[in-house]
Amino acid sequence: MAQQTLLSDIEIADALTELTGWARSGDSLTRTVEASTFPAGIELVRQVAEVAEEANHHPDIDIRWRKVTFTLSTHSAGGLTALDVALAREIDRLTAQSG
Repeated sequence: MAQQTLLSDIEIADALTELTGWARSGDSLTRTVEASTFPAGIELVRQVAEVAEEANHHPDIDIRWRKVTFTLSTHSAGGLTALDVALAREIDRLTAQSG
């Protein structure tokens, strides 16, 4: 994978205006989704895993019953890159489809 360029604070702020429910937490983007059922939350995680594997960019995922928290950061670059914004958009798309 090619080295990714870190996004500026302005680029991150601009991206957040287009993302649903995401917030910046230091060098990461986070979003918590509440699924209708536990199995629905697990299915969302499965779908995100497929997209992440295809992109070779993997989120940290925390599952607490029906609440699923996604945390995105490009560890190899030491912060947020376009890969994180692209994956956040995919997670938004999958979340909208599952709702």
